[in-house]
Amino acid sequence: MRDPYEILGLAKSASPAEIKSAYRRLAKKYHPDQSKEPKAKDKFAEIGSAYEIVGDEKKRGAFDRGEIDAEGKPRHQGFEGFTGAGRRSRSARGGDSDFQHFDFDFGGGPSRATAGAGIDPDILAELFGAQATGRSRGPQRGEDVAVTATVPLAMAAAGGSARVTLPTGKTLDVAIPVGVEEGKPIRLRGQGQPGAKNGPAGDALVTIRYAPHPLFKVEGRDLRLDLPITLYEAALGGKVRAPTLDGEVELAIPQGASSGRILRLRGKGLPAVGEGRHGDLLATLRIVMPSGSDPEFLDLMRRWRDEKPYDPRATMT
Repeated sequence: MRDPYEILGLAKSASPAEIKSAYRRLAKKYHPDQSKEPKAKDKFAEIGSAYEIVGDEKKRGAFDRGEIDAEGKPRHQGFEGFTGAGRRSRSARGGDSDFQHFDFDFGGGPSRATAGAGIDPDILAELFGAQATGRSRGPQRGEDVAVTATVPLAMAAAGGSARVTLPTGKTLDVAIPVGVEEGKPIRLRGQGQPGAKNGPAGDALVTIRYAPHPLFKVEGRDLRLDLPITLYEAALGGKVRAPTLDGEVELAIPQGASSGRILRLRGKGLPAVGEGRHGDLLATLRIVMPSGSDPEFLDLMRRWRDEKPYDPRATMT
C-alpha cells in the first residue's frame, strides 16, 4: 500500500482538521454509489485504509515513528502475535517487547479497512445519508430544497406576494417582506423534501432576485437614475419631474449644472428591513441636445466658440 499521506494528498505536517477535510473530499469523490471515476471502488477502499492510519492519533504516531507500516502492520520481529491493549508480547529471547504499551488490536480477523469499516461512518452519513454507512436509523429529516424568485423592484420596496414552483413540484405563494434584501433566502419551514421513517420534512429556501428595472440600478439600499435634462435647463436651472419607485417628485436643477452631476433625493431608495429608514435616490444629470439641426442654435454656438471659448478638459492635463 502507498504512503497514506500521499493517498490523501497531504504533507506529514497536516493538522487533524486538514486530514479530515481531505478525507471528506476524496470519500465523496470516489464513493462507489456516487462516483463515475474509473476504479472508484478500489480507490475508495484505499482512501479508507489511509484514513484509518493517519486519522487515528495513536496509529498516526506509530506510523510516523516507523513502528507500523502503511497497512497498520508492525515493522518489528516478534510483534506479529500482539493482539490486545496492554497485553505483553514476548520476543524470540523470551524478554518483554518494547512495544507492550501500544493498543493496536491487530488480531481477530480482517482489518477495519479491509472489512469496509475504515471509512468514518459519521462523515459518510453526513455526506451521503444513513444508507452509505449501512446503519439503520430512526426518523430522518427530509432534505432542504432551494429555488430562486425574481421579483419587481417595486415589490421589493413595498412588499407583496410571489408565486414559486419548488423542486418537489409544489407551487406556493411566498410573502415578500417590505425591503427584502436581494440574495437573502426566505425559509419556508416544512416545505422541502419529505422525511424518512416519519421524520419531519425539510425546508424550502427561496432566494430573492430583483428583476432588471428600465430606470433604476440598485446599490445596496440606494437607487441610481440617469435623468435627462435640456441644455437650457442645465444653463438656467429650474425644476423638473423625476421618477421614483412610488411616483414622480419635483427636483430642483441648479443653474449651470453640468452633465454628470449627481443630485441626491433622500429617502427615495429601498427600505432597510427592521431599521425604519430608506436609502436614497441618486440622480445623475445627462444633458440631451435637441434633435435636428436648428440654424439659429448653431449660429449661437459658433459665436460662443469664437467669442467666449472655454476648455472643460483643462483640468485633465
